Amino acid sequence: MRILSTESEIEALSKALISPTRIQMLKLIANNRKINLNELAEACNITNGAVTHHMKILQDSNLVELSFSPGIRGSQKNCTLKDYQFLIDVLSTDDKTKNYETEIPVGNFTQYKVYPTCGIASISKLIGEVDSPRYFDAPEARDAGILWFTKGFIEYRIPNYLEKNQTLKELQISFEISSEAPGICENWPSDIYFSINGSQLGYWTSPGDFGETQGLFTPDWWDKHWNSYGLLKLLVINDYGSFIDGGKISDVTIGSLRLKAEDTITLRIAVPENAANIGGCTLFGKGFGNYNQDIKVRALFTEKE
Repeated sequence: MRILSTESEIEALSKALISPTRIQMLKLIANNRKINLNELAEACNITNGAVTHHMKILQDSNLVELSFSPGIRGSQKNCTLKDYQFLIDVLSTDDKTKNYETEIPVGNFTQYKVYPTCGIASISKLIGEVDSPRYFDAPEARDAGILWFTKGFIEYRIPNYLEKNQTLKELQISFEISSEAPGICENWPSDIYFSINGSQLGYWTSPGDFGETQGLFTPDWWDKHWNSYGLLKLLVINDYGSFIDGGKISDVTIGSLRLKAEDTITLRIAVPENAANIGGCTLFGKGFGNYNQDIKVRALFTEKE
C-alpha cells in the first residue's frame, strides 16, 4: 500500500484509473506473470500504439514497471504490477516534499531470535536447512528473498539520513508479510508486533499463511506446499499515532520516539510468547510473493530555517 498526499500523485493516479482500458490492462498484468505489451494489445483488442500510450500513463502514475527479456524477434517488454492499494490523504496540509526513501533487503537483518518452524531462502535456493535457526547466521542470509519463523523476532536498522537541522515528522514502512503455518493454511491468525528502538507500536493480526496459488514473483522451484505470498502492509508513525493501513494500532507518536540525526533507528518485527495468536511470521522480499519489494522506508521531515 502506498500513501498519496500530494496533488501531483493524486492527479496521476486519477488519470490512470479513469480509463476502462487501463483498468483492464491492470487486471491482466496482475493475473499474468510478466505479460508483454503485444499480449496486452491482443487481449484488450487495441493496437500496439494504443497500448504504448496507455502504458506511459500507467508508468507515470507508478502503477506498472517494464522489464526487457529475449523474444523471438529481439527483446520484448514485460509488464509487472507495482501497487494496487492506496491510502489517499486529500486533506493533507503538511509539506511532504522533504523526504528520503530507502529499501532494506529482508536478509539485511541485524539481530534475530527465531524458533521453528523457520527458514530462509534466496531466489535460487534454500539457505542451509529448514527449521534450523543457525542458518540465519550464514553469510548467504544477506541474499535472502524470504524468511519465516513461528515465534521470536527479526530486527533491522533503518538508515538515518537526517541532518541536525531536520526534524522527523513521519515514518512510512511497507512490507509483504503473512503468518507461518506448517505447510499452508489460509486461516492461520498470527499477532505480529512492531517496535521502533524498543518502543512497542502495536500489532496487526495476519489472517493466514497463503499458498493455494503461486505468488506472482515466487520462483518456480519453490515447494508448492509452502507459503507463496503475503499481504502488503503499510506501517505509519506520525504526530497522530501509529497505524497499519490507516487503522490506528497505538497512540505512540513520532515525537514520543525522540529520533534525532545522530540516533540509530531499529525496526523489530516479532511474534512474542505472550501473543494471543502465535501463528508465526513470513517476510517476503524481492523475487518472492506478489510485490517484488523488500522493506521500503520513507522518512518525512521538516527543516529549521
